[in-house]
Amino acid sequence: MDIKLSKDVESNLVASIKRYVSENFETDIGDLQSSLFLQFCLEEIGPFAYNQAILDAQVYMQERLMDLETSCYASESTYWTRLDKKKTQRLKK
Repeated sequence: MDIKLSKDVESNLVASIKRYVSENFETDIGDLQSSLFLQFCLEEIGPFAYNQAILDAQVYMQERLMDLETSCYASESTYWTRLDKKKTQRLKK
């Protein structure tokens, strides 16, 4: 799996990595080092996050499909039952 980022997103992530390293390791790294680290993360860590996201989506969709019959069910042959209820209500008045 090859993750492609837009230039804007990549620039923002490179800047974020540079800031993280500067604030947490008290050292500065350049754009090239940040970019290489980003590529490593995308290739090595990205597939784990992607696969988990797919699993989460599958569980979500399966739960929605299991509930489909309940949430999208229309009662059948109810005309006469409703008509009888209306007649009963009119007689009570």
